[in-house]
Amino acid sequence: MIIGVMTAQLHMQGITSLKEKRGIVKSVMGRLKARFNISIAEVGHQDNKTSAVIGMAIVSNDTRFIDQQFDAIINFMQKDGRFYLGKIERETF
Repeated sequence: MIIGVMTAQLHMQGITSLKEKRGIVKSVMGRLKARFNISIAEVGHQDNKTSAVIGMAIVSNDTRFIDQQFDAIINFMQKDGRFYLGKIERETF
């Protein structure tokens, strides 16, 4: 069993409230979970209006599959115009 974990920082501009930020973050997390069947949660910057950190995990028996999924997730998030990606950290155990 191989576990892949990734954290990604999301930076949003023009956000004026935590409610607006959380709406974007929850939408992104729901779309990623539905499309890629991953475990995902907001893991940092919960009280910051303009940034968020989301963490996700994938379990597989193939390291290449995990890498391909994470690459596809990054591409998917980069195409979303509501935020831009900051620091991304990936690890496989």
